Amino acid sequence: MKILFTFYVAGGGVETLNRQRFLALKKYGIESHALYLTKGSGWKNVKDSQMTAFITNDKKEIQTLLLREQYDLIVVCLDYLLLSKIRALGFDGKIIYDIQGFGTEVDELFKKAKPFVEQNADAIMSPQTPHLLSRIHKTFPNKPLFSFHNGLDTQLFSRKKVDIPNKTIIGWVGRIEENKNWRLFLQIGRQLLNEHFELELWLFEDPNLSTNQQRKQLAKWVKQLHLQDHLKQFFCIPHQEMPVYYSKISASAGFLCSTSILEGFGYAPLEAMSCGCPVLCTDSDGIKSFVFHNRTGKIIPKDNLKKAVSEAKELLTDTELRQTIIQNGMQLVHQEFTLEKYGLSFLNMLKQLGILTEE
Repeated sequence: MKILFTFYVAGGGVETLNRQRFLALKKYGIESHALYLTKGSGWKNVKDSQMTAFITNDKKEIQTLLLREQYDLIVVCLDYLLLSKIRALGFDGKIIYDIQGFGTEVDELFKKAKPFVEQNADAIMSPQTPHLLSRIHKTFPNKPLFSFHNGLDTQLFSRKKVDIPNKTIIGWVGRIEENKNWRLFLQIGRQLLNEHFELELWLFEDPNLSTNQQRKQLAKWVKQLHLQDHLKQFFCIPHQEMPVYYSKISASAGFLCSTSILEGFGYAPLEAMSCGCPVLCTDSDGIKSFVFHNRTGKIIPKDNLKKAVSEAKELLTDTELRQTIIQNGMQLVHQEFTLEKYGLSFLNMLKQLGILTEE
């Protein structure tokens, strides 16, 4: 069996997800390919993996690919225009529309996607995220829906042996855009520094996924908050190297801060937890599949800086609570978000759609 996963760009959480899918399905004898319309800085992660992937937005090249590979299933993530393009190019097999979240623009996405999904998709899949599921049920009541947790390579994302950093580190991973709410991260860091915590702020991002306007805003905020000597930026770190950084953050007695307004899933907090790095996350919906307040992490409000700082201070100073959160978080991820569980859920979906027959 051969499956094609598609997305706009080889970068971000979906690119990570596709490589996890490749590993999960490979164990069951299923070959996975990826098609990206543009290259993106995540392409080096793809090249470092064993996954076969293609980059093109040319109709003839896509048609040649489909004819050559004869896929049993195509999974189109978010790109509703590609649904009709694939059908127009002659593909008559099963297509699943994959909804992994679209931030605060999700309602606009659903409105535009509806006619394309209704006409061209055989089913919909998504993570178990309440705001996505409620919109899917309302917008596509007659489409089969399959919802299950995304998976993670917990062997790669595990605690690594590292030297203890000189200062406590608060990390942040994401795109410099409004939905990721990077300003809150800077504000939390500034408030903690004002209270005499010896901190470094580590910001991991891909500059190719942000606009010039947002980058100027970032530089302006860093200067206004006097964070130039406290902020360290990391650009396009290879995915397989992130466990070392998460482990360093944890060893420093720090945490990963996730400040999104709305998340479909949230791979970065899950990866950090798997490496024994505690997480402080805004109530952004998607993360609530694995972040449970004061059990596997901390959940803070998006619009209450005082409360957010109070929770951050507790995570930095209450060593007993911190260790409980770390152990519970690692245990949860390693039990519930494995590639094995993802693979079995995916196979069950294939059987229900009649793509895979019972043996």
